[in-house]
Amino acid sequence: MIELYNNLIHEPLLNILILFYNTVAFQNFGLAIILLTIFIRIILYPLFQKNVRHQNEMQKLQPKIRKAQEVHKGNREKQAQATMELYKEHNVKPFSGILILLVQMPVIIALFQIARSSFTPETFAELYSFVKAPVDLNTSFLGLINLKESSIVGNNFIVLILAALAQYFQAKLSLPPQKPGHEATKAEKIGRQMVFITPGFTIIVLAGLPATVALYWLTTSLVTIIQQKVISKKINREHGELGNIREKNN
Repeated sequence: MIELYNNLIHEPLLNILILFYNTVAFQNFGLAIILLTIFIRIILYPLFQKNVRHQNEMQKLQPKIRKAQEVHKGNREKQAQATMELYKEHNVKPFSGILILLVQMPVIIALFQIARSSFTPETFAELYSFVKAPVDLNTSFLGLINLKESSIVGNNFIVLILAALAQYFQAKLSLPPQKPGHEATKAEKIGRQMVFITPGFTIIVLAGLPATVALYWLTTSLVTIIQQKVISKKINREHGELGNIREKNN
């Protein structure tokens, strides 16, 4: 299983990174990390789009689910049954979001491992014959940040703070809009609290890791924000078109 993971995911991503470094990144390691992250986010876009659509459908169903739970208050079996019937009626698969995330996990883990790699000769031994190993890997980024050093050393702290801020806006964007007069459920309250907890957790996690990982984290969050905005606009446009069709039919 480990060999399969290395051959199909880890090694190809490492080779693409070094290929970017040698060519379009102009031997700038920071730029190569950014390009690789964007490249992967583009490949995973169909899965991410499915995940956002799934979350959107789940959010739309929440009022009906709450109503069903109130009707069958005190009877958990009936509540579960009513909830599953709603999922079936609206063609929503409650566990599809988890499956989509699981599919992405090996790629995310590989990117994380590559980002925190020390890039020793042993690392470059995994390169394909047509990918040239850098003689001297330049880990400086923008002339200010040394990506090999810890995220809390010197100017590297800038990337760490930016990564935490990007994580905050990404988490905030994923929240459903608050409706006037709507009393938030316990789950919704926890979700809104997590918007503030997640950036702090990001700082704690990245503080002990090389700035390479912080740059990867920052880029991932920024690309995710852009993709989420694009998908949300597309969903809203589709809902608007569907509403217009229904009005014409009526």
